[in-house]
This record gives sequence, C-alpha cells and structure tokens, in this order.
Amino acid sequence: MVQSKMLNNNGSIFSQMNKLTDKPGIIDMAVGKSEFPCPPALTELASKYIRLGYNNFAPMEGIPELRSEIATRTKTLYGYAYNPETEINITAGHIQTVTTAISSVVKEDDEVIVFEPAFESYVPAILINGGRPKFVSLKLPDFHIDWEELRKMISSKTRMIIVNSPHNPTGAVLSDEDMVQLQRITNGTNIVILSDEIFESFVYDNKKHQSVARYEKLAKRSFIVSSFGPAYNVNGWGIACCLAPENLMRDFRNVHQFQVFNANTPLQYALAEFISNDESYLEVSEIYQGKRNYFKRLMVGSPFGIEPTQGSYFQLLNYSDLSNEKDTDFALRLLNEYGLATIPLSAFFHEKTKLRMVRLCFAKTNETLEKASEILKSVKAVTLVENPVR
Repeated sequence: MVQSKMLNNNGSIFSQMNKLTDKPGIIDMAVGKSEFPCPPALTELASKYIRLGYNNFAPMEGIPELRSEIATRTKTLYGYAYNPETEINITAGHIQTVTTAISSVVKEDDEVIVFEPAFESYVPAILINGGRPKFVSLKLPDFHIDWEELRKMISSKTRMIIVNSPHNPTGAVLSDEDMVQLQRITNGTNIVILSDEIFESFVYDNKKHQSVARYEKLAKRSFIVSSFGPAYNVNGWGIACCLAPENLMRDFRNVHQFQVFNANTPLQYALAEFISNDESYLEVSEIYQGKRNYFKRLMVGSPFGIEPTQGSYFQLLNYSDLSNEKDTDFALRLLNEYGLATIPLSAFFHEKTKLRMVRLCFAKTNETLEKASEILKSVKAVTLVENPVR
C-alpha cells in the first residue's frame, strides 16, 4: 500500500461538517459562511466584466489594476510600500496562497513552527513538501504566544514560522509587543515568516491589526496572505493575494504558475474597480464587534463559558461545566440532537486535546444568532462515567 504524506486520510472536518449540515433545518455555525450579501455594487461590477468579455486568462501575477490598488491600500493602512509589479500576486484563494507560500521555500526536512490550535491547511502543506511541523501551544486563558518557548524551539533547521492574526479559531490578536518579540527572535536568521492576515478587517475593542507590514524588518522576510472574501462576503469567489519582498515573491511565482497560473479574470477587474472607491472595509470591525457582543448578551445565563474573542468572526464556547464528553462527540450531539452545527476545537490540533470547546461563526443575522442561543441554552448536561483503571 502506498503511504500517504498526510497525517490524516479521513478528510477535513470542514468537508465532513459540510456534508452533515446539508440537511433542511440545520443551523450552520460551523464553517465561516457569512449570511450577509456581497455589496450590490460589487456584484454589478462582476456581471459587467463578464458581459464585456473579460473571460480569458489574466496575467499570471494578476491584473496590474488590482495589484496597484492593493499596494495603495497596504501603504495607507500599514506604511510599507510594496512594489505592485514585483511584490504582489493575485491568487485563487486563501488556501492556495498558504500552500504556494509554503511550497516555495520549504524543502525536505525543513522545520516549520506552527502555533496550535492552528488553521487546518498549514500542516498538510508542510507535509506535502517534506517539511516537519514543530508545534507550539498557545497559552490559556487568552491563547497567547509564549515567546520564550518559541525561542527554544528554533533550530538550525527552522525554515519558517507561521503566525495568524486575527487568529482562527480562537479570535486572539497579536499585539505590538508580540510583533517586536517576533522581530527580535528572527533577527539575524534565515527564517521566513508566513503571516496569515485574512481577518485583518476584523479587530475589536479599539485594538489595531498588527500586520507584519508595519514592521520593516519583518516585512522583508515575510509572506503576507490576504483575502477579499471575509470583508466583502465573497469567500466563494476564491480570490486572495500574497505580498512579499521581491526575492520571496520570485520563488512564490515560480510555484504559483504551475499550480493555478491565474485567478478568476472578471472578478479581478470587478474588485479592482470596486476597492478603488471603497471604504466600507473600515466599518467591518464595528459591525462584527456588534455581532460578537449581541451573541454574548444572548448567551448570558447559559452554562457555556464565552472565551475572549478579539478578532475574526469566530467564537469559542467552553462546555466543561455542561459535559465531560470529547469535543467531537459533543459537536455531533449538538448537530444530531439539536440541529446546530459547530466545529470541535480538537480539529485544530495534531494530537488529542482535553480542552472542551467548540467553535461557532457569528457572521449571521440576529435571527440566526437568537435561534442558536436558544438551542445552546436548552442543551442537556451529560456526565460520562470513565472506565475504571484495572
């Protein structure tokens, strides 16, 4: 039998949940599916460029108009000037961007440091390229990085460190001090940073998104992964982008051209025209902070612990006062008995975890949040009797 490179051949928990939630009456708070519409002006522009015949291949690196708009916005927000010709590439979505960035620098036996819990696409991309993931656990109660632990994990084989802020699944947000620590630790090394920033517009409580683009030394060793999907409710369009210094972008493009070559052409033109006059992304944090707060108010009096969420549109619920079930069993019980789909936190770890938490997406209408909270308040407590030691 041919041995797989993957740790797990059973498929993604997200693809499994998608199949299970494809039933009438299920409230799907598992996957990051927004219930809000794409901006009407953007859908009109997409239709316009399809009708005008912009339906053939785009340049491999993406159309220049969109790359230029991204460079302008990045400079405005974070102060770092990326060259749109040589340092920005349009891609076919978040996961492709992550996979391409890892594939462009990670070779056999290279070590890549991953903070857990972690988005599920990081480790498969490392393994496919023969790399070795090295895991550092985020620390409770707020899922912060222990920088001294990270320092001890670094070796001569460390090729990449993956950071993700705002963080999926925990909603943790890196601070300025965190970024300074990362800069100190990597200074004088050949370590590349992969900074997954697709939720950059979702930061709450007057915090700022600390992009690596704010820190020149970090920017010069980093791939930034950014996406139009979350902020504009177009995750299904599969368009994202990568920003990196020219030397890293050259390697990125060498891989990208043989993976997908180009991203959706008419949608690139639509996005380029739309974001040239758009400032709605500046309102995203306020809107979703309101959603987070509303859901927290609805959950007052429930047996669930509401874990702190500083960013993204995900909320962790701690059910340890309600049940001692494994999180996978608890998530399946919520789905099968109550019609509510969530993701068990263990899906974001490479090994079993004793944390009793599930992740929910609150990018939903108030009506959906109200229904979900009523269901959660009705969940019956379950205490399993553990097998005695013999």
